[in-house]
Amino acid sequence: MSGALQEVDAVTAKSWLDQGKARLFDIREADEFHREHISGAQLIPHAKLGGWKPGQDETGTTIAVFHCNSGQRTREAGSQIQSCGYPEVYALKGGLAAWKSAGLTTELNRKAPISLQRQVQITAGSMVVIGLLLAWLVSPWFALLSGFVGAGLIFAGLSNTCALASILALMPYNRREISTTVNSSPEAAAR
Repeated sequence: MSGALQEVDAVTAKSWLDQGKARLFDIREADEFHREHISGAQLIPHAKLGGWKPGQDETGTTIAVFHCNSGQRTREAGSQIQSCGYPEVYALKGGLAAWKSAGLTTELNRKAPISLQRQVQITAGSMVVIGLLLAWLVSPWFALLSGFVGAGLIFAGLSNTCALASILALMPYNRREISTTVNSSPEAAAR
């Protein structure tokens, strides 16, 4: 298979799931999944899609629906997703955001920390604003803090590594054990 993934709207996907016609796979990161996910979805992080092959589907399901938060990561992983082994493969149009916009429910764990990506955005943005305020109110040298953060973000984008994310991952609220088992059941993935 080649080309773009076929898309399915949230209401149709929900109908397929309720009828047992489809399996739902969430390709977001484990921290995002544990914060909020669609009931019954199986976690298969985007980074693990390359070597992933589903186990024998005991339900006889022939349709696989993949989703992320907005649909962007699902589109980017299209070729990997199409080779997953299911006869029919779809992307959830608009991802989790469209699912919620359609009034469909999710399982939300407010005790789970927000995703590392959002934590990085909040921390980096705060450091830039603080650096600029201190440069304006105290000393122009504090502008270096904003420059340092900007350089770090550029390096993170170029190298696909983020020192700030690594540091934030060590924070106590982010250190709980998260299972990212690829071939787990939806029930195990939801824990």
